[in-house]
Amino acid sequence: MRCSRRVGQNKEFNMTLLCRCFRLASRPSQVVRAIGQTCRASATQRPLAQELEGPLNFSDGKVFKLKSGWEVVRGLLIFRMCSFPTLVKHSEKLMSLSRRLLGRRLFELVMRWSVYGQFVAGETIPEIKDSISRLRKMGIRPMLAVPIEEDLGESKSGERWYELNEEVMRDCVNLSAAGGDQPMMQLKITALMSADLCKRLSACLSDPSLERDLSVQRIVSVMEGEDSAFPFLSEEQNLHLQNAVRRLSRIGKHARASRVCVLVDAEYTYMNPALSLVTMAMMAQCNESEPWIWNTYQCYLTETFSNLSHDLEVIQRLGVCFGVKLVRGAYMDKERRLAREKGYSDPIQPDWEATNKSYQRALDKMLDLIGKDGKSYNLIIASHNENSVLHATRRMAELDIDKNSGAVCFGQLLGMCDHVSLTLGQAGYLVYKSIPYGSVNSVLPYLVRRAQENQSVLQGIRKERELLRRELRRRLLGRR
Repeated sequence: MRCSRRVGQNKEFNMTLLCRCFRLASRPSQVVRAIGQTCRASATQRPLAQELEGPLNFSDGKVFKLKSGWEVVRGLLIFRMCSFPTLVKHSEKLMSLSRRLLGRRLFELVMRWSVYGQFVAGETIPEIKDSISRLRKMGIRPMLAVPIEEDLGESKSGERWYELNEEVMRDCVNLSAAGGDQPMMQLKITALMSADLCKRLSACLSDPSLERDLSVQRIVSVMEGEDSAFPFLSEEQNLHLQNAVRRLSRIGKHARASRVCVLVDAEYTYMNPALSLVTMAMMAQCNESEPWIWNTYQCYLTETFSNLSHDLEVIQRLGVCFGVKLVRGAYMDKERRLAREKGYSDPIQPDWEATNKSYQRALDKMLDLIGKDGKSYNLIIASHNENSVLHATRRMAELDIDKNSGAVCFGQLLGMCDHVSLTLGQAGYLVYKSIPYGSVNSVLPYLVRRAQENQSVLQGIRKERELLRRELRRRLLGRR
């Protein structure tokens, strides 16, 4: 639907929206908090979700019976708001206006019971553990994500900001390890390494005369104590690279010792080659016997399959294990705009169908490898697309891949695509939710960016909204 009024210019519209949010947010929650329980204890309890036999059915709204009444109502409200592109586009301005009108405390209360509560695990350790416990009772595992990242022009002077982020990431490893068996977490390299340096390294990797110097083995040597002395980098850049890759090395080794898988996020095409380089170096250090470090591949990019094949060759030469997170991608609008402005070819697949084919091609390649060697190769199918998920489950059955082995799992964002996540969880598949955590003020800008980058996904949640509506109607009528 198209919003008929210009958001930000109509005070009546803004106030009506705020009042609706506040009325819904002020209702008492029906979620019963298991205070005092640890996440490990909850992981050993029998989940409310029972394994289902037969084919997967993503159109059965009964999976939402595992949600509280407030969670159903809140989901309907949030998804309705997200269906207006203009509202999403101006969400940052609306939140700023709301903060001024309501004051900090009331604004944070409204956010906690609405947008923040829908998409974020919490701020304090008890809140995060409670969110993890509730997910596990529904047959879903946590994949914690610290919403810290950096883009071009945002680089910090000195190392202090990146050093503080290293401590935050170590805490995330520890919290993930306490969350039960087969824990995972996400990591953005630009939280520990300057985005500007990542762009510079990526440009060097495209130069055949410089690419040989920037090998995985050379980065591993710097991680292990060798000085960074690349002639194509300044003294300051060499020092920062040295510090950054050693931060990443420490995080990787700590995660391996804690038995936590680290899924390194892909970002923009102008820095992805550098991100893959240092991720592969982390794999060389940590993945000797099991895939603790994973790389992300964005299938909406035309070069993804080629990059995946190249990285597989490197991994096989190194003789280490390989973990892959397969996504469609979230930065399409910006990537296309930059291509137009800079005059280079569009890196994005020409249409949705081409992206689907790219995703399935990469998916089949990884599943074939896992069918032969499920210990050396692992995969998370991070997709909200029902057809991709169904295709993966069929191929797993054909290749006799045990859905409980941990070699293949599924992932969706917290607060979205629950009809897919809950159905998979109840069918016995390993399914994870990507769950950011942090304070309201620190996480909201991250949520705004993700919403604006994923507008096509947000507009495609009509089915989930309809299933939630049916579930609410069922409860109101007292039907079983």
